[in-house]
Amino acid sequence: MLEKIHIFHTNDLHSHFEYWLRMQAFIKEQRQLLAGRGEASFLLDVGDHLDRSNIFTEATLGKGNVEMLNMASYDVVTIGNNEGITLAFDDLSALYEGADFDVVVANLRALTGENPSWLKPYTILTTMHGTTIGVIGATAQYDAFYRTLNWEVTEPRKALILLVQTLRQEVDLIVCLSHLGISEDELLANECPDIDVILGAHTHHTLPEGKVVNGVLLTGGGKFGQYTGHLTISYSHAEKQVMSLEEQLIENGQLATVPGEAEFLFGLSKKGSSLMGDPVIQLPKTYYKEWFHYSPLSDLFAEAVFDYTGADCLMFNAGIFVEDLKKGYVSPYDMHKILPHPINLCLIELTGAELKEMYVQAQNEEWWQLQLKGLGFRGVVLGKLLLYNLKMDRQRQLFLNGEIVVPTQTYTLATLDLFTFGYFFPSFKYAKKYYYLPAFLRDILLSYLQKSRS
Repeated sequence: MLEKIHIFHTNDLHSHFEYWLRMQAFIKEQRQLLAGRGEASFLLDVGDHLDRSNIFTEATLGKGNVEMLNMASYDVVTIGNNEGITLAFDDLSALYEGADFDVVVANLRALTGENPSWLKPYTILTTMHGTTIGVIGATAQYDAFYRTLNWEVTEPRKALILLVQTLRQEVDLIVCLSHLGISEDELLANECPDIDVILGAHTHHTLPEGKVVNGVLLTGGGKFGQYTGHLTISYSHAEKQVMSLEEQLIENGQLATVPGEAEFLFGLSKKGSSLMGDPVIQLPKTYYKEWFHYSPLSDLFAEAVFDYTGADCLMFNAGIFVEDLKKGYVSPYDMHKILPHPINLCLIELTGAELKEMYVQAQNEEWWQLQLKGLGFRGVVLGKLLLYNLKMDRQRQLFLNGEIVVPTQTYTLATLDLFTFGYFFPSFKYAKKYYYLPAFLRDILLSYLQKSRS
């Protein structure tokens, strides 16, 4: 017997719900048609379904996303970094308590205390003809972030390979939910050809028909709900092996519209704003933003960061401020509109020589116009890199609060976590760092305003 098995898969939605209704209507219709033909189908998600830059997700701390996954009848999901490191330990532990689906993450466990009941390394799906599919999953290894949040995240490929060695004799097929990125997927395929399919995510790559590496099919469905993946597996019961794997990406923007899409999106926004709309402070004046200059809002934010971290100096980009902080009553919803980014502060220890190198690099005006996508940034342009407590004279001598910076002395710089991954300042990647989690920039500014005006 040659059995056809279908796997629909999504990834990196990041709480972009513009196509949610139509894509789920399409998947539901397809699954009903397949069931009528006696063909099994499953629905999987490969992480970063939630993103706290979305007001509905923020207001419900991701619980609203889980309700959506339940209503869409997902079978299995894994977590991405947006689930894993943008929620406090207790919030992530409670996130999937009401889930009607399995959550598989092979490389995560609590540092102290018990693991949440939903956390499992794998699950096994079974078709109506008895074919068993081992579904394993892993998430990207942001060790410093997870450890600060009381989680231990281990090397994902090692964890997955050990799982495969255990499962291979127990199941007919192995499907991996990989929130690791395309490079890691290729390495995993080369090291572990016993996996049949790696459903990919994290790097937002697009593989319209998949990519075969060492006999393993790799997939990638872009980001923000652009695509739904449809994998068709032909499995021979007589030969007990996969005969073919066919991957197709469906462009969700081209699917038939569904009545009520605009109302659906408005309803999510309205619910989020309602949950977060109670005013918590009143301001006597407006703090205006500037994307290419210092501004009253950036000066206020700098005050908050100095107060929060006790750093010697600061560096952040002016583009983090999406809106002005307006006079009058201010609610958490207002603050979210100003600073929607799931970004944390980081304290870095740098020598005076490294501090000077950073100062010079920060003058690169080409960065200011950069329309940055990712790294937690949810603004329009990166904007001017603003430096506080640091000045350089015409002789290129650096001063901190009027004192000459000593090249061999150690100083503390408070900055945003997006600058610590090596893309802008390579030396930051290997410097001694402390991440302030789980508070976001908006939390720190709002807390400072409440404290300073109480």
